[in-house]
Amino acid sequence: MERYAGALEEVADGARQQERHYQLLSALQSLVKGLPSSFQQRLSYTTLSDLALALLDGTVFEIVQGLLEIQHLTEKSLYNQRLRLQNEHRVLRQALRQKHQEAQQACRPHNLPVLQAAQQRELEAVEHRIREEQRAMDRKIVLELDRKVADQQSTLEKAGVAGFYVTTNPQELMLQMNLLELIGKLQQRGCRAGKAALGLGGPWQLPAAQYDQEGSPVPP
Repeated sequence: MERYAGALEEVADGARQQERHYQLLSALQSLVKGLPSSFQQRLSYTTLSDLALALLDGTVFEIVQGLLEIQHLTEKSLYNQRLRLQNEHRVLRQALRQKHQEAQQACRPHNLPVLQAAQQRELEAVEHRIREEQRAMDRKIVLELDRKVADQQSTLEKAGVAGFYVTTNPQELMLQMNLLELIGKLQQRGCRAGKAALGLGGPWQLPAAQYDQEGSPVPP
């Protein structure tokens, strides 16, 4: 009897999972319509179905949220580093300007042209150093952000999210950005449905999907 009850529960769980999958797939199909047509064509039924499966228990939403928080912290840190460098350069220019002015004031008139030529060379050397440090900082920022993107791609690939793998191909990156946008919008729908939609108080509770005669979800 207990085995029979357990089997019934498994069947019921399977039916609930299938229903949630259809709900997620239906919502994704609806959201895809808001993307450019070139990307709509690449997001096949199979891709959206696989994505819906990955989103079933809400774990991927938590992963994406965590990745975005890390990204924002990284961007803020890099921005602050560049801001500090800019402030250092501003202070350096001010100090050099003050030094040159004081030197010119103390210089005898007949030595002024020689002093000004030397100061110009010093100024050009400082400006060259500033440009090089700015380029180095910008390269560091780009490399760090590229690493974060690769980390995100790898994490989502390991989580089984369709369409994600480590790549630098611009078209693939744009497709992945569109997938993240879909996930984000889907999460917002879930938030409006309450904590249960985020997997915090139970399974996803998206609006009920409509189905055609063949059992395929019809976008709302």
